[in-house]
Amino acid sequence: MVRIITDTTSVISTDFARQHGVLVIPQVINFGNESFLEGKDIDIVAFMHRLYLSPELPKTAAPPPELFIQEFEWLVPRGETILCIHPSLEVSGTVRSALTAKAEFPDADIRVIDTRLIASPLASIVQCAVAWAEAGMDADTIERKVREMAQRGRIYFLVATLDYLARGGRIGGAAALMGSLLQIKPILTFEDGRVNQFEKVRTHKLAIKRLKELVLEQYPRGQDGCGSPEGYLTVMHASAGEQGSELAESLRLALGLAEVPLHDMPPAIVTHGGPGILAVGFFVE
Repeated sequence: MVRIITDTTSVISTDFARQHGVLVIPQVINFGNESFLEGKDIDIVAFMHRLYLSPELPKTAAPPPELFIQEFEWLVPRGETILCIHPSLEVSGTVRSALTAKAEFPDADIRVIDTRLIASPLASIVQCAVAWAEAGMDADTIERKVREMAQRGRIYFLVATLDYLARGGRIGGAAALMGSLLQIKPILTFEDGRVNQFEKVRTHKLAIKRLKELVLEQYPRGQDGCGSPEGYLTVMHASAGEQGSELAESLRLALGLAEVPLHDMPPAIVTHGGPGILAVGFFVE
């Protein structure tokens, strides 16, 4: 049996994780000297309330290796292959913590995958990995399919300000935009696991329009082996629920999809992107 482990940056729902036995490792959120485990000690509603009231910005920390070790200790004796699927090492130390924990179990079949992605595209990969495992695929096949799928992932997003990304050191190639935001609304993307500038437009309205265009230009029209749209399109937001809902519905109608899931960005991502994030995630052919 193949057991899937991910973390809270994947925005995997609690219900899905519980129903399919997915283990979700919490990220760590720090407000001053107080630390909270994401999804356990603090949820998005409490986080946003605290974020708006806090005199200083929160910080994040990767899950310590001990959180992985706790799970490995009961899974390894069962003889299960463990597949850890996590966000880009460029924006999170989660992969590093998983590898550190893995070293404590040299004889176990533990595989740690850096997807180079984050948020709902990461969730889509986890959901596919679960489906493949439940269909009886072996670990080698699942790992290969996960790595192949990750290479096809695309994320495009808007932020209200680049300040959060800059302070957290996650800005990558978009750093050149600092100081010029009064005149532009940058569309950002993930390239090789880092945040980079994709395009610049003049207004927020045009930026949202361009997000939609990018999906319509790149989204595949085929289906996967289970009869589902292979692009796994999702929309994500942070305190931009109305805009997110409108974008998701517009894309659903334009592409003839039954549903375009809308996800709240988790605290660990909002800490670095700030309120006002609006994003699309999908997979190209």
